[in-house]
Amino acid sequence: MDGLDLDALTSYLAPFGSVQDGADSPNGSERPDRTERPGIRAELFQGGKSNLTYRITDGSHDWVLRRPPLGHVLVTAHDMAREYRVMSALADTPVPVPAMVTLCQDPSVIGAPFYVMEYVEGSILRLTSDTEKLDDRQRTTLANRLIDTLADLHEVDPIEVGLGDFGHPDGFLQRQVRRWTQQLELSRSRDLPGFDDLAAELATSVPDSQRASVVHGDYRLDNVLVGPDQEIRAVLDWEMATLGDPLCDLGLLPVYAAPVPGVSGIVSDGMGPHNGFPPLESLIQRYADRSGLDVSGLAWYTALGYYKLAVICEGIHFRYANGQTVGPGFNQIGDMVEPLVTAGRKALT
Repeated sequence: MDGLDLDALTSYLAPFGSVQDGADSPNGSERPDRTERPGIRAELFQGGKSNLTYRITDGSHDWVLRRPPLGHVLVTAHDMAREYRVMSALADTPVPVPAMVTLCQDPSVIGAPFYVMEYVEGSILRLTSDTEKLDDRQRTTLANRLIDTLADLHEVDPIEVGLGDFGHPDGFLQRQVRRWTQQLELSRSRDLPGFDDLAAELATSVPDSQRASVVHGDYRLDNVLVGPDQEIRAVLDWEMATLGDPLCDLGLLPVYAAPVPGVSGIVSDGMGPHNGFPPLESLIQRYADRSGLDVSGLAWYTALGYYKLAVICEGIHFRYANGQTVGPGFNQIGDMVEPLVTAGRKALT
């Protein structure tokens, strides 16, 4: 199977016992494509466009395996050890995360570092079609729990959970702008109007951070597993987690909840006022009340969110153009970059 050596994986996982048996696949667009071999069977989840995620089973034990994408990988991105470490550290906090099973940093096993974690049953809600079955009360409950889980994350003391050295909060926002600009240069293969202007505008208007927290880096509805009573069963996709300004996470709320013309698939449209969820202002205020942070300057963080997503999409487009991706849908990602840049510049005004 692309991205996995199933024979080697079967041998590697032989010593590990049961994590969770008999779980069903997540709903909707996250249903995987299946490839079976003697021993370990693997299913590639199609929802993500960055790290590759597989459901793996030996017939009685079910896990999830994460590994970097094939081919071109941006510097500092797709760090399996960081994902594994932060979820391990959060295991005994109010933030729901899957139980970690093993981290393998030896690329000789399947061709890249990877980690294995518990399979948690739940639904990925990405599209309007995934949330349209919910009534207004359920939508409000789900949105509030998403915000409360984010506030819980930002209340975790990094030192108490062993993450005191997980990042460098001083100068975090300035470094974010520089880092994503550097990432863009590593994937730049075409002229992209407005990209450099957005970077310059962000760099010249950096706000002062109010405090440092563990930040997820890509917090949104379709990066959590949702239970049947709208509970958040697990927060997923920690590849950009670090210590930094918590408003970077909150600033992503409008990015993912307010539709951008010309952008679909890579951006969740399952949660927003356009499809019956509470107004963004009320959710932002709920977070402010929980956290005690001043959110009046959130627009800058939202613009940074659009910029980061545009850079990520350009990196995915670069890999697609070079034949280094697995799964459908990658041919459309490049067309989304310019609308995201435009949205970022609009947010700043």
